[in-house]
Order: sequence, then C-alpha cells, then structure tokens
Amino acid sequence: MANYTAADIKALRERTGAGMMDVKKALDEANGDAEKALELIRIKGLKGATKREGRSTAEGLVAATVVDGVGVMVEVNCETDFVAKAAPFIDFSNKVLAAAVASGASDVETLLTAEVDGKPLSELVIEAGALLGEKVAVRRLARVEGAVVDAYLHKTSKDLPAQVGVLFAVDVDSEAAQTAAHDVAVHIAAYSPTYVTRDEVPADLVESERRIADETARAEGKPEAALPKIVEGRLTGFFKENVLVDQPFAKDAKQSVGQVLEAAGVKATGFARFRVGS
Repeated sequence: MANYTAADIKALRERTGAGMMDVKKALDEANGDAEKALELIRIKGLKGATKREGRSTAEGLVAATVVDGVGVMVEVNCETDFVAKAAPFIDFSNKVLAAAVASGASDVETLLTAEVDGKPLSELVIEAGALLGEKVAVRRLARVEGAVVDAYLHKTSKDLPAQVGVLFAVDVDSEAAQTAAHDVAVHIAAYSPTYVTRDEVPADLVESERRIADETARAEGKPEAALPKIVEGRLTGFFKENVLVDQPFAKDAKQSVGQVLEAAGVKATGFARFRVGS
C-alpha cells in the first residue's frame, strides 16, 4: 500500500508542475518520500530532455519590468497551460527576466549565455524542463528605453499568468507623460500596432498596399477620376490599422493615439508587444 495521500500528490504537483501520473509514479518509487520523489522527477526529466526537443511550446507567460528608464520584457514558453500557471515555471520565468536585466542582453542568444547561479542560463532552461516534464524555451526578449517607460501585462485568463505584455516609451518625464504612457501601453495590448509612425513603414510595403488598393478599386468598377482619392483613402485605412499614432485611441475613438500623446506633451520613442505563442 502506498505511503502517501492525495494531499501529498497535490503538494508535489504544485512544487514541480509535473503531471499527476508522473508524480504518483515517483512517489511509488520513493515509497512516499516527497524529497526523493522530487529528485526522481528531476532525474527522469533530464533523461527525457532530448525527446522533448521537437515538441511545440505554445503556452507560457510574458514577464516585464522597468529599471532606470529601461524596460525589459521576456516571453518564456512551455507546452501546456497547466505548467504555465505552476509556481516553479513562474519562478523560473522571473529568474529569466532578472538575468535579462542584469546581463543587459538584447537578444535571446546572448541572454542564454548569461551566468545565473554559477551556470549558463541555457543549462537552467534544460533543468527547468526536467523538473516540469515539458519542453521549456526562452522565446523572445525586448528592451525599450525612454524618459518614461510603461510596462503593462495583461491576463487573457484569470487562471493563467500574463499572456500579453507591452513596453511603451515616451521622451518626456512628467505626471501627464506617465498617465499617457500607461494608457497607450494598454491600447497597444488591445490594438497590436506594428509601427510607431508612418515613417517606419517600409516604402515597398506602402507601394504594395497602394497597388493593391488601386487594382481592387479598378476591379470594383470605380470611375477612373475617383481612383486617386479612393486609393489614398484605403491607404489611410491601412495606416490606421498598423501605425500606432494613427490608430483611434482605445479609450476615446474620437481621438488618435498621436493626439493623446500630443496633448500630454510627449512623443513615442518605441514599443514592444508580445503575445504568448503568436
């Protein structure tokens, strides 16, 4: 008869994030000894690391912080939402974020070489996967600087950690700037712009959109004389969908984001937006 209870299974699952059957097998093998079972889970997880390499990691979380005017954000992935909300995965993700801040890394490859607890972060990723029994990956890293940087994290489900994260920076530090920066960060989370201003949109993309608008209007049988105005109108629609300062502001669609920033006396200097798995 097993020397453990349902409460022991629950406690070990919360400590490791491992599946119920894996926890039960480990407790069986350890004769109910929780610490020995934990060790067995980690050992078996390390042995299975190679097998996990090809698995998909579509779940996870986004973590972000701002230190001395620099916003840092990471996306850390796993295989299931069960692991994504487990304390060990959240703790590991916070360790990844801390390493990103301390190292000053600007890309994932550099971050994975950063030393954490006396070893490269890449080794800790493998160990985290061993403990959790799933493939774990550090997918993305962003750094955004400004006079004010707002870090906004959004939960798409109350049962999960943040799935959407935004860093948004402006060029002036004031109370109005801080309010506007936060409001626009929330807007970015919802509206997912691609560029800050029209100047950032590649010229070839603009020309492609212009050509498509022209060909579409012609296919619809629009009058030749009306084509230039129709094309420019549709191109403006493209900008409103993709360019931050041109987008209707989420809290008041009568204003553009650019008008909101202008009223606060600031200009946007950059942003980053992550959504887990996308």
